[in-house]
Amino acid sequence: MQSLLQSWVKTATSALRVVCFVHIVHTYVYEFTETRGESMLPTLAARNDYVHALKTYRDGRGCKIGDCIVAAKPNDPNHRVCKRITGMPGDIILVDPSVGTNVFNSSSAMNTEATSDGDNDGYSEADEAFNSFIKVPQGHVWVTGDNLSHSLDSRTYNSLPMGLIKGKIVAANDFNEPFLGGSKGDFWGFRKIQNTYVNEQ
Repeated sequence: MQSLLQSWVKTATSALRVVCFVHIVHTYVYEFTETRGESMLPTLAARNDYVHALKTYRDGRGCKIGDCIVAAKPNDPNHRVCKRITGMPGDIILVDPSVGTNVFNSSSAMNTEATSDGDNDGYSEADEAFNSFIKVPQGHVWVTGDNLSHSLDSRTYNSLPMGLIKGKIVAANDFNEPFLGGSKGDFWGFRKIQNTYVNEQ
């Protein structure tokens, strides 16, 4: 009886160690998780796409403009989002030329006057949106989806605190693809997620 009890204790201890190890890896090293939604098309599929995220980039450490990240949604911390960093701290960002409402922090935003002497002829809401800018605060980044027309991002909830960044997406598997020989990759649509930022200066 005593030997059986010792065996159970040993098994339970080993299982607890494995659980702790998996938790530490998942929190601080690596995560493999599913993404859903159309906001990152065509980079990520709308469903059945699983991303490989490195947690060493947690809290934005080492992240650069153009990187794809996994982050907690600012207005719903229990919800994860996958977005691309399109602005770093201190950058001046064009908010959104496609929306007629201003989505900026008034303390750091700059509105460019489109007309002078009170002449507003031909000045539309689209013009106003195109001339709405924001300076990304320190400790924050500006994030958007690759599919701008179907993405809720910084244009909606403003700059993202870097403390909400959970990791950087480095690769993905599209399980809509066949096991071998798919159009996206040789193994269940495996492909690296590239930094698409182009410095036009």
